[in-house]
Amino acid sequence: MTLPTNKNKKRIVVLFFTLGFIFIALIIRLGWIQIVSSEKYQQLALEQQTRDIPIPAKRGIIFDRKGKELAVSASTSTIWARPSEVKNANNIDETVRILSETLGEDPENIKQIITKSDVNLIRVAKWVEKEKADIIREAKLDGIWIAEDNKRIYPYGSFAAHILGHTTDDNRGLSGIELKYDKYLSGLPGRWIKNTDALGRQLSYGTEKYYKAENGLNTVLTIDEVIQHFVEKAIENAYEKTNSKKVMAIVMDPETGDILAMANFPDYDPNNSREPILEKDLLYYRSLDNDTKQNYWNSMWRNPIISDTYEPGSTFKLITTAIALNENVTSPGSEYNCTGYITVGDARLRCWRYYSPHGHQTLTEAVQNSCNPVFIQLGLGVGKDKYYEYLNSFGFIDKTGIDLPGESTAIIQNKSAIGPVELATISYGQGISVTPIQLITAVSAIGNEGKLMRPRIVKELVDDDGNVIHRFEPEMIRQVISKETANEMTLIMEQVVAEGTGKNAQVAGYRIGGKTGTADKVIDGRYVEGKVYSSFIALAPIDDPKIAVLVIVDEPEGTHFGSLTAAPAAREILADSLRYLNIKQYYSQEELEKMKNEYVYVPDIRNKIRSEAILELAEYGLGAEIVPEDEIDDFVVEDQYPKPGELVRKNVSVYLYKN
Repeated sequence: MTLPTNKNKKRIVVLFFTLGFIFIALIIRLGWIQIVSSEKYQQLALEQQTRDIPIPAKRGIIFDRKGKELAVSASTSTIWARPSEVKNANNIDETVRILSETLGEDPENIKQIITKSDVNLIRVAKWVEKEKADIIREAKLDGIWIAEDNKRIYPYGSFAAHILGHTTDDNRGLSGIELKYDKYLSGLPGRWIKNTDALGRQLSYGTEKYYKAENGLNTVLTIDEVIQHFVEKAIENAYEKTNSKKVMAIVMDPETGDILAMANFPDYDPNNSREPILEKDLLYYRSLDNDTKQNYWNSMWRNPIISDTYEPGSTFKLITTAIALNENVTSPGSEYNCTGYITVGDARLRCWRYYSPHGHQTLTEAVQNSCNPVFIQLGLGVGKDKYYEYLNSFGFIDKTGIDLPGESTAIIQNKSAIGPVELATISYGQGISVTPIQLITAVSAIGNEGKLMRPRIVKELVDDDGNVIHRFEPEMIRQVISKETANEMTLIMEQVVAEGTGKNAQVAGYRIGGKTGTADKVIDGRYVEGKVYSSFIALAPIDDPKIAVLVIVDEPEGTHFGSLTAAPAAREILADSLRYLNIKQYYSQEELEKMKNEYVYVPDIRNKIRSEAILELAEYGLGAEIVPEDEIDDFVVEDQYPKPGELVRKNVSVYLYKN
């Protein structure tokens, strides 16, 4: 037997120590993994074996006051991918092909998403239609998962857009009610958790847990869908007739503070919230760069009725008159003389009829005539301290507290900076900027026996079973003026419509009270000639007001007077809304004579085919509006408005409803 040489012995010793060192290193490494880093590797194993698929909650429905669905959530699917499983499979190219063809996406983009290395779970596509989701599901692609999802849908498009607002792609509220009540509407998401092997097969010893999503609460608004429709049609008509920059309108219930309608035109479609609806605006929008587009979106989504201020002009004279009457500075029969101007300090402040003064007039006639010098005398007679107390009492110093996001406050000079001239101009509605919601809330107090109500736009939060979870009750803020003063004011307002500048707001059979207003716009701190806000505010019926209406036309072309731009739109809203609310009409003999030629009784076209109904209405000199507007096929008319037998002006449209 040959003995090993010393060289071989050395090799054996080196090999022994090398193997021993490797063995000891492995033991140390194993100990490090098993003891020191055990939690880390347990977590990695758990992540590899656990499939955690999010289950989104169904966002609550937004209803109008009568249960009409204004915003709903439709069930869709979301496609998810686990890149680690996709890359371990042998069919990546096939997976990419099926996904790209089904979803209509670029194959390279799909491949980049599903093979991303730094994520455990990634979303491939959101809001996928059922047909496409079924194709992907049936293909049984490795690493691809399909989860239930919800998409926010606004069935009536741009209807009430600035009230409802819209959501992000992740179903979070971004504006309007969707933002203000997001925590109630959004609900609580659920999860589907199960243990699987590397091929996605469920482990026999694993667990599976399904946490059901909790749907959001449904929101019931004070908005009346029918009145909102009347308002939107009226301001769109006013926009086209005046070629203005914008038209705004609000309808409020003076007794409760409920907002029955609120609209701006142009508006936008929440279903496609990033593009304007008018063709001329769309062309401009598409020419913008990305940074400018963000500013454009913010402007388009902004609700100017609550977020912007404007100088109210002569409509504010109602506030000055109410203050002076309540302080016994004047009375409806007090007499004044207009010479075309009045001197305050070193300033000569003109009446709008400077070259043809109003001359002798009572207070009631001065309101009819919108005579500036009279209101200057009233404001100075009250004094700035008391006048500012009333500004606060009427709600012009603070926000109204309406339950919509983004409300602004009025722009009012500090009382210490107010001199006689400043007080004089405020008295006739210049040198002060208020929000439209502040003005209609203040004037509604006049129609509510002097009681100021907090405006509200949400009535209730209800669950899916119809149970009321929370009810928002009407809230009286304070008594601003006495009941007697309020009654005097309503009679004065009625004379403005009957005999004064508000004649274009007259509605046969109803007693209407109101006030016109025209004020120069302030841009960059300066009045701009030729750019005005023209407006009209009304209460009706004036003996027991059920609605207050404010219409504001921003930069009308041609005639600027509120009596010719805003009052006709207000009349349209008043006529439709009062009939809809079943407010009884009382006609004077003069109105009855006039109606013989201008008015017609509405025929009964219910249960008739749409095309037949339209022809019959045409025979009576009436038009037709289809609800919903996108209905193009013939259908049986289930209901109509105005109702059969109602007396309406010729050429108005009858709304045909399909259930």
